[in-house]
Amino acid sequence: MKKLIALLLSLTMVVSMTACGSSEDSAAASSKAASEQQSTTAAETAASGAESAAIPGLEDGVFTVAMECAYAPYNWSQTDDSNGAVPIKDSNEYANGYDIMIAKKICEANGWQLEVIRSDWDSLVPAVQTGTIDAAIAGQSMTAERAEQVDFAGPYFYATIVCVTKSDSKYADAKSIADLAGGSCTAQIATIWYDKCLPQIENANILTASETAPAMLMALESNQVDYICTDMPTAQGAVAAYPDMKILDFSGTDGDFQFTDEERAENVNIGISVKKGNTALVDAINGALEGMTADDFNDIMAEAIAIQPVGE
Repeated sequence: MKKLIALLLSLTMVVSMTACGSSEDSAAASSKAASEQQSTTAAETAASGAESAAIPGLEDGVFTVAMECAYAPYNWSQTDDSNGAVPIKDSNEYANGYDIMIAKKICEANGWQLEVIRSDWDSLVPAVQTGTIDAAIAGQSMTAERAEQVDFAGPYFYATIVCVTKSDSKYADAKSIADLAGGSCTAQIATIWYDKCLPQIENANILTASETAPAMLMALESNQVDYICTDMPTAQGAVAAYPDMKILDFSGTDGDFQFTDEERAENVNIGISVKKGNTALVDAINGALEGMTADDFNDIMAEAIAIQPVGE
């Protein structure tokens, strides 16, 4: 009997020691895995920092971008950080919109911090050229003229050229630009819409270019003009803010604005401008955008339009 009890006690001790050993092995394995994960994370962080340091302007890991903060749905300003808005430098306001959403994705992909600066439209390219900012993400068309002054990453959107009028306007049923003949119109300053589109409309009464997109929309809303020319996202944002406006889309028809294929691509493609010769930054931005499709861009733009403040 005593021998049986002793045998049972021995077996119990063996099982206990085995279980203890398994627990210790498991804990050691878990600790090793956690250590390896930390090492991997640290290595990735170090690599990201090293890559940023190799990009002119990104040595500090801060991606400084400029936009008007007044060009909805691409960008706008608001009084709080709702819907993912980010602070505007040297301001008590926040920036949001499609450009902010894209800038965030670029920063996430490269491990950068985002800094937003408010800038007038005409000051965007000079700010890029002088290195005051790293990039302008501001709904700029990738025109040949701009490409002589800056390098472009992207496109990060493909925008159709359209016109916008009031729903009760005599031009509301226009089917081509020929139907807009004789009307008064405007567009934003220093854009393809003002410089090359409006002059194609026969006998158009082209008024002084608007300094900003909101000013352009107000010119239409206050009946200073019969119609305006802009891109589809701006038009969609306008209709969302002003229900009495209507989009006139002639794209894909013989009655559309006429450009060569190359010119049309320049005007439809929206890009991110960076300083001439900063190929490392162009590559880093394109690397963040390369997995995104036109449908992805459209979905993000739709989200921006949905959260656009009324009146922007």
